[in-house]
Amino acid sequence: MKLAYWMYAGPAHIGTLRIASSFKNVHAIMHAPLGDDYFNVMRSMLERERDFTPVTTSVVDRHVLARGSQEKVVDNITRKDAEEHPDLIVLTPTCTSSILQEDLQNFVERAQIEAKGDVLLADVNHYRFNELQAADRTLQQIVRFYIDKARKKGELITDKTEKPSVNIIGISTLGFHNQHDCRELRKLMGDLGIEVNVVIPDQASVHELKTLPRAWFNLLPYRELGLMTAEYLQAQFGTPFVDITPMGVVETARCIRAIQQIVNAQGATVDYEPFIDEQTRFVSQAVWFSRSIDCQNLTGKKAVVFGDNTHAAALTKVLVREMGIRVVLAGTYCKYDAEWFREQVSEYCDEILISEDNAEIGNAIARLEPAAIFGTQMERHVGKRLDIPCGVIAAPIHIQNFPVGYRPYVGYEGANQLVDLVYNSFTLGMEDHLLEIFGGHDTKEVITKGMSAESDLNWSKDGLAELNKIPGFVRGKVKRNTEKFARDRGIESITAEVLYAAKEAVGA
Repeated sequence: MKLAYWMYAGPAHIGTLRIASSFKNVHAIMHAPLGDDYFNVMRSMLERERDFTPVTTSVVDRHVLARGSQEKVVDNITRKDAEEHPDLIVLTPTCTSSILQEDLQNFVERAQIEAKGDVLLADVNHYRFNELQAADRTLQQIVRFYIDKARKKGELITDKTEKPSVNIIGISTLGFHNQHDCRELRKLMGDLGIEVNVVIPDQASVHELKTLPRAWFNLLPYRELGLMTAEYLQAQFGTPFVDITPMGVVETARCIRAIQQIVNAQGATVDYEPFIDEQTRFVSQAVWFSRSIDCQNLTGKKAVVFGDNTHAAALTKVLVREMGIRVVLAGTYCKYDAEWFREQVSEYCDEILISEDNAEIGNAIARLEPAAIFGTQMERHVGKRLDIPCGVIAAPIHIQNFPVGYRPYVGYEGANQLVDLVYNSFTLGMEDHLLEIFGGHDTKEVITKGMSAESDLNWSKDGLAELNKIPGFVRGKVKRNTEKFARDRGIESITAEVLYAAKEAVGA
């Protein structure tokens, strides 16, 4: 087992709790020790929720270990059922309950006898799946549970809506700008004359799930959440789905054309080309920007992109195709879906990195020395250490990435937001040099530790003074070249003389 310093995706129970707490009137019982209940604090803080998070911890303590958990877990389920009157209670196991090898399904069956609402065990292997995989599986299990229940009662609604309609699948609490994306997708569907049937799981009732088969198609804006549900609905009811993330002008148009093909195949006669043309030429500021002198100044600049599959792949395409920026490395921490990512980005970047190791990613960034990074909050920390600006494009994220204002990343308005993010993430022209002259940086001290443990050299006072005289936009490269020069020659302390010698050695 590897000790994680920083994790890109949390443990499986976090994914299950994200899904359960996204639905209306659904409560989650987490069978775990004290300390694993940080989800409540995290969700209420990041989502700025006014109400309590509907998650209760059934605490595993020494008394439980001595006499077993069944009585306590069942009591917690029935108590919450009586107090909150939820439509559904989801019992989620954790690594602790898996180690104890308790029969949680039996706990659920016992509790269901007394509970008035439904009780469901999230059947997720906590040693095989991470947060994203568990969320995808939990959503599919809840959908399947209520589809089967409606079918048995004869309440399943399978007749298609009169007008073209869509289910938007994958909008979840703690998702990266999910609420803003959902609003933009609703607007986009309205512009296309498509009714939104159900959005799941966020703010949906489990009673609405029996109407999912009514939609003409399903839309999956995110690769990580909703794919299993869409495949289940396709297998059960033949409902097609569109899994093209509409991020950037090009991919938004491709997504709309895929929707056009699907709805026309089911009897509609729509032509979205005029809409795409109008949005592209006259409405979207992103297309105008791509032709401006500001965007031309970015042409050829190097960038590193890293994040989940959806956002890393989408932004890589936007940078290369729409802004002329060179992506020297595109990467993802979704190792379980690496083949899809490689297929999406292979023609748009110099290197591909599939890794969950933040140190490996940091070392790659230090080696490539990009002009900007687009990644998670963890790459932002890497950028601060290397003095490289970073735009955050994917989870894991900080509270500052849950904006109060409207900031979607999908659709045509999302394309405009991406332009602002990308442009403002680069240090342009003489900006850094002017800041160095007139002041404004957080610190005047040069960070002498690199991203790997190899950077163990000492810098003398005169050496640092000379290094500080070098403009900020090339200082990092000079520093690393000097340290390599010193290490190759067995020099332990870098003085001004060593710095001069290193510059002469590379012809600088």
